[in-house]
Parts: sequence; structure tokens; C-alpha cells
Amino acid sequence: MDNWDEIRTAYQVARKGTVSGAADTLGVHHATVIRHIDALEQRLGVKLFQRHARGYTATEAGQDLLQVAQATDDQFTQLAGRIKGQGEGVSGDLIVTSIEMMSDLLTPILMRFQASHPEVRVRFRTGDRVFRLEYGEAHVAIRAGRMPEEPDNVVQPFLALGMALVAAPAYVAQYGVPKDMDDFKNHLFVGHDNDNSRAPFATWMRANVPKNRIVYLASENRHMRDAVMAGAGIGFVQRHLLSQDLGLTEVIPPVEEWQSNLWLVTHVDLHRTSKVQAFLKFLKDEVKGASCA
Repeated sequence: MDNWDEIRTAYQVARKGTVSGAADTLGVHHATVIRHIDALEQRLGVKLFQRHARGYTATEAGQDLLQVAQATDDQFTQLAGRIKGQGEGVSGDLIVTSIEMMSDLLTPILMRFQASHPEVRVRFRTGDRVFRLEYGEAHVAIRAGRMPEEPDNVVQPFLALGMALVAAPAYVAQYGVPKDMDDFKNHLFVGHDNDNSRAPFATWMRANVPKNRIVYLASENRHMRDAVMAGAGIGFVQRHLLSQDLGLTEVIPPVEEWQSNLWLVTHVDLHRTSKVQAFLKFLKDEVKGASCA
């Protein structure tokens, strides 16, 4: 693209709002910024900015250009992340994404991997958004549910994540425990604030616990777990927490449909790199023999 420098300049002017701010970001003289803007406006035949005493404000056409330039800049940033991940050494950023309820299991493993590879910087990403491996947003993804089917990804089975329906000591001391599922109507529960959550345990609770007995709702699994631990009500925690001395009382035996399958997902372009392979081997060795079901 012959005029990419001019578009990049306009993008920075729109972001910074001033010629001097754009010049500082780009490392060029302010006269170069003005020349690029004038040339681009002449080429497109529209005004991209309104000039005023405080700086430059994008017109409607400038806003359109800003959106295109932003998307292009994001693509270049993601491409750079992928290229950096293709080196042969075990160094630089290692970006791992997973469902946030895996944090307590994965964080110690990530810490030990970083300690054994001091030139690595760990970046652990969770959230509702699916981070896209094809854009370099993560090197390794741990995903739950059905086997991922995105093209160009390498998918391996990882673990089965089991859940337990429990009550904390504070809750048991005040309310006791249900005699059976019919007794759920006489107890308090902690649930997911998203009625559309597809987590198997959340779906099961919506189907089996009276809605008016779910008295504490949270949008994040770790917050639900905190509420259960504090005695706000009966709720789900990861099954492996039962092996810790937390005083939790299991309310009913585990139900198979609460369980989620976890998958290790990598992009085919990065799967064989030294860094990704080193982490995958380390991770598998760390969880070998571990029971999360």
C-alpha cells in the first residue's frame, strides 16, 4: 500500500488529538505529520479532521478511517505476537488462556515453569472472550466442553474437571444439610448470575433447585466459590478442593453431568516450537496422576 505511512499518521493523530502527540509517537517531525494528513485528505477528497485551537478532531470520514486503521494495527500486533512465538528458544512471552476456575490449579504450575525457564514471562489470560490462537492472542489454550473444532488447531485431551455440591462449615452450623434433593426447597444456594451459562453444573442447578432458593448470584466462578466458602449457601466448587482441609460437606454424591472435559489447544503454526512443546510437556508432567474429576 503506497500510502500506508499517511494512514498510520492519520491514525495516530486521531488517537492523540494533536500533531505533536502523533509526531512523538511516530518519531517524526511535526511537519511530516501535517504533510501526511494534507496529502491523504487531497488523495481521498474529504476532510479527515477539524482543526481547532486544542488540536485535531476526526470528522465522520476520519472516524471511518480510524476504525480501519485500528483493525489493521491490531492485526499487525497479533501477527507480531505469532512471529515472536516462533523462535526456537524457550524465552519471551508465554501466553496461556483458560477458564478462570482453573486458576488455582494452573497458577502454581505456571509459576514453576517460569522459575525453571527464567527468560520466560508468563501471561495468563481468562475471561468470557475466546482468545484467538490464529491471531497470536495465546500460545496454549485450555478449553472446556465439547472438543474444539476450529481449523488449523491441534487439540489434545487434557483433564476431566469434576465439580462437587458442598456446604461450608458456617452454613452447616446454621442450616444443616439437605436430607435429599426434595429438601433443596428448604435450603439456600449460590448460583451463576448468567441464566444462559452453559457450564454443566450451572445448567443442572437451574433445572434442579427452585429459583427462589438461589439467593446469592455471582458472575464469576471464583466469586461463587468465595460465597460458598463464606457460608452464603450451598454451591459448586471444583472437586479437587475436597482433598484440602477446608471442612466442606458434600451435599449429594457427584453427578456425571456436572463434569466438563478439558482440552489443550494450540495453533498448528506454533505447536512444534520449542517454547510451546516445553510448556506442554511440563504441564502434562505436572498434572500426571492428578484427579480433578
